[in-house]
Amino acid sequence: MAAASRIVVPELLDELAPSDPRACRSRRDLRRVHRAMGSLTILKQAIMRLKLVAPPRRILELGGGDGSLMLRLAQAFAPHWRDVEFTVLDRHDLLTAETREAYAALGWRVTVLTQDVLVWASGEHPEPVDLCVTSLFLHHFDADKLPILMSAIARSADAFVACEPRRSAFARIGSQLIGLLGTNRVTREDAVKSVDAGFAARELTAFWPRSAPAWDCDERAAPPFLHCFTALRTVTAVRTRAGPGSAAQG
Repeated sequence: MAAASRIVVPELLDELAPSDPRACRSRRDLRRVHRAMGSLTILKQAIMRLKLVAPPRRILELGGGDGSLMLRLAQAFAPHWRDVEFTVLDRHDLLTAETREAYAALGWRVTVLTQDVLVWASGEHPEPVDLCVTSLFLHHFDADKLPILMSAIARSADAFVACEPRRSAFARIGSQLIGLLGTNRVTREDAVKSVDAGFAARELTAFWPRSAPAWDCDERAAPPFLHCFTALRTVTAVRTRAGPGSAAQG
């Protein structure tokens, strides 16, 4: 059965150098894992439920890795999402030249911010982004770190979407069978850890800052293996925000 409460422990991939062959293989594995879990479809549906007042022009991805999942999302929303300033925040720059060229072909200008996300969270963000996205990332943080991270997101974005592992018995069975996709040991071990650190019920909502301006939040299971949280600043709050990045200005 899945753990009754979250268990957050370091994952192997995070401890390997980016150039380590095991890490390179695991990142390739994750592309197959995303396809098997239907991550792209779930992410698209979550964004569509937000009913953004205009296509986002400034997008931030936290823990973006090699940028491959967001590239598929960008392609899915083409040609409606164009002229996008896209920032990938990650501890390492893992985007290949081919991936950058694919973004450029869609009219996206990509910047990689190589920084620890908690360092980013402690800084100032004078220009808000229209949309912040993260996938399989928040589960790395325990209950002490999540409020810090969520507060920074609420300060810096007008909309937020997170797709995380679902902490359930069924998801744990799936994580134990992930080797059927041909994944390596790093991916197999990390998959089980990810589910144990995942989310259920309204656990992510509880970490969203209550002192933030008016937000519409939603949290739900995203079968078979994922769990989604979305937050949208209310139209009134967005329109009164200063800065060129507000979604209402399109």
